[in-house]
Amino acid sequence: MPKDALRWEEIDAVLDELARYQQQRVLTHARRLNPRVTADDILNPIDIPELSASPEWNYEEGVLAGFRAAQAALRATMAR
Repeated sequence: MPKDALRWEEIDAVLDELARYQQQRVLTHARRLNPRVTADDILNPIDIPELSASPEWNYEEGVLAGFRAAQAALRATMAR
């Protein structure tokens, strides 16, 4: 394995860990707003008014989206 490939895999692993951590933060915050929220529910937050009305939840969800976008871009670059 080329040395650069190892770096890409390490970066991917770190982004994956960050995204998993942030997803848990998003779910925890969502459950503070609505205790019945499930992990699947946060994939369609528009269906839960308490979430879409919360600037804090929207921020946390935006951070998660950023991690996922960065990881997708990294994986696309790795595939080239």
